[in-house]
Amino acid sequence: MSALVGVDPLVLAPALAPVVGVVLVLVGDAVVPSRRGGRWALPVAAVLLVAGAVAALRGSLVDPATPLRTLCLPAPDGACLWTAGPRTSTLQAGILLAAAAALALLHDGRPRPRDASVTATLLLAATTGGVAVAAARDLGSWLVALELATVPVVALVALRGTRSAAHGSLSLLVTSLTSFALLVLGAALWLTATGDAAFSAESVATAWADPERRAVLVLAVTALVSGLGFKLSLVPFHAWTPQAYAAADLGTTLFLAAASKLSAVAALLVVVEALAAGIGSGPALVTLLALPAVASLLLGTVVALRQDDPVRLLAWSTIAQAGWVLVPLTALSADGLRAAAAYVLVYAAATTVALAVVARTGARTLGGTRGLLRRDPVAGGALVLALLVLAGLPPGVVGLVVKVLAISAPVAEGVWPVAAAAVVAVVLGIAVYLRWVAVLVARPEGGADAPPAPAGRSTTVVIVLGTVVLLLTSVLPHALLGGLG
Repeated sequence: MSALVGVDPLVLAPALAPVVGVVLVLVGDAVVPSRRGGRWALPVAAVLLVAGAVAALRGSLVDPATPLRTLCLPAPDGACLWTAGPRTSTLQAGILLAAAAALALLHDGRPRPRDASVTATLLLAATTGGVAVAAARDLGSWLVALELATVPVVALVALRGTRSAAHGSLSLLVTSLTSFALLVLGAALWLTATGDAAFSAESVATAWADPERRAVLVLAVTALVSGLGFKLSLVPFHAWTPQAYAAADLGTTLFLAAASKLSAVAALLVVVEALAAGIGSGPALVTLLALPAVASLLLGTVVALRQDDPVRLLAWSTIAQAGWVLVPLTALSADGLRAAAAYVLVYAAATTVALAVVARTGARTLGGTRGLLRRDPVAGGALVLALLVLAGLPPGVVGLVVKVLAISAPVAEGVWPVAAAAVVAVVLGIAVYLRWVAVLVARPEGGADAPPAPAGRSTTVVIVLGTVVLLLTSVLPHALLGGLG
């Protein structure tokens, strides 16, 4: 007698690694309670996250036509609830590595986490959800995994213990509940329209062929994109972002900016992939993606120009970059999916480096980083490179490559208004990032070079490794694109 569901632990390894971490941290904290709040928990969690990333990279090497599958139902249906091709696996690796970087900043943070075991457990749980949602192909698993990727972060923001952190976590909690309500509504409408509890291209094509079911499907996509818009920080669902980023400690901010955004984009790609394969194109669907994309591009970039706090500047940059992720998706094509995945990975790497440098310097204004390239060449050089990648300027060549790919996808499908808005955003974005670069290369105030700020080893490792990734992908951008199928 065959099993009801086939399970392959090796395919599930990227999600199982953080789960093992949760078990080890909780059991270890119960058996050997530490007076220092379980400081050992953060390094143990980071090691398991890196191990999960290594396991995920296995999937980036497979043939896109034969992705890794598990949790498969028996024949004749044979549907698999977990599917991880090269694009999905690379995103999973990015989520795990971004979470490990967040742990590194938390480990070196001042003040340090009051209870590192709780911090590690919450972050590992959120990472498990992010990894799972990238590979989920049924509505139930997709919804549960997406909320698991979000809810623990609310507690992480609140753990800082300040009044602003309480306000930020409350804002994030309300946003999460609103988002989940929209996602549940969207999932119900999707099931009504397609008659299928999975994200299936065949079911989408059948529903689109029926005018009455097509209207319901459009409503479903509207609700799903709106729910994911909160998590992606898309306009008009973006208001929580600057407050939560500024209120949380920088390790948690890094998790929100990188790992959470990778998870949200991975969830969106599951939906758009089914639409692209089942429909190909549709004016209503293109409009649903184009409006928040253009609004996020323009508003996020313009407001970022006015920011003096590095964290708030990066928060508004996140809003603009979320619009960039949607730009190629308006094409509803395979090239658009690939370009969106490449863009969010590059954004996550550059933002990780930028926030790690901000954590190293402790600067709360742009003026606090004045002359950083002279005072601390390692941190200053890394930040300059990260900002040039975000701007799409040499030597941050990979940033230019992903922007060209992002614009090429809608141009190929004739979605010219979105491409035009993206070109305007490029020009404004250059002003945003070069304004900060000019501060970094200026002579320090007082005429004398100040000594570099003290930094923990973990933060320095994040800066160095992140810079290496940006340099390698700038020299060999096909190394990144090749891993996306």
